[in-house]
Amino acid sequence: MIPIDTAGIQKFVTHKTTIHMKLKMISLFLLAGVSLCRAQDMKGVVTNVFDGNTIEVTAGSETYKVLLHGIDSPEPGQHFAEQAKKMLEKLLLKKSITLVMHGKDRFGNRLGEIKIDGAPDPRKEMVTEGLAWTSEREPIDELESLKETARSQGKGLWREENPTPPWIFRRQQSMLVEKSS
Repeated sequence: MIPIDTAGIQKFVTHKTTIHMKLKMISLFLLAGVSLCRAQDMKGVVTNVFDGNTIEVTAGSETYKVLLHGIDSPEPGQHFAEQAKKMLEKLLLKKSITLVMHGKDRFGNRLGEIKIDGAPDPRKEMVTEGLAWTSEREPIDELESLKETARSQGKGLWREENPTPPWIFRRQQSMLVEKSS
């Protein structure tokens, strides 16, 4: 008969329980963070459109540069960049909006979703017209479906045989910049 190390088993169970409790606490903190993010939703006015997915929102005395969460439009220098900017201006410029914050990207840029009473989601409009891709990382399913429909219909940038996504274009441009020593 093999001796059973009851002290070792008890230590293992206690350790496993401690890990489980820590995971529960982390989950609660994350949930609290999500509700705090919702508390950061704000009303403001779109005061500038930089490109097809970047805007400036003024709320009170504060001004925020915001990238539209879930989409990426052609960069200046790419085909359809100007059309994307003009469409976003038409949809948002000088309009009162509610900004729903979705955190920040890896560069610290604010990510947000824009809501206008009685108007469609501008991100959906941009993707539907073929003036934006869905995000490179973790695309939103609904936007991805709209993108595929625009692609199959040959709308906007999908008229081109093999359009270059903006994230690829940015990487190519950064490789052209001379490195300093």
